[in-house]
Amino acid sequence: MSIVNRRNAVLGWSVWQVGKRMAKRKAKSAAPAAEGGRPNKPLWAVGIAAAVGALTFWRRHRDSES
Repeated sequence: MSIVNRRNAVLGWSVWQVGKRMAKRKAKSAAPAAEGGRPNKPLWAVGIAAAVGALTFWRRHRDSES
């Protein structure tokens, strides 16, 4: 009997679907929420850090083209 058969494929697919649903739920609950309509401070810090990183990358990339 083969390991890869229809029963195991269906079982694996269902476990994968349930696992994805649980992971999405856990990620959603771990994400920082907006407090009173304004994002909290860690979210601001991540946004600012991402902007600085993008500007630094763009500047170095532009300088290396010349």
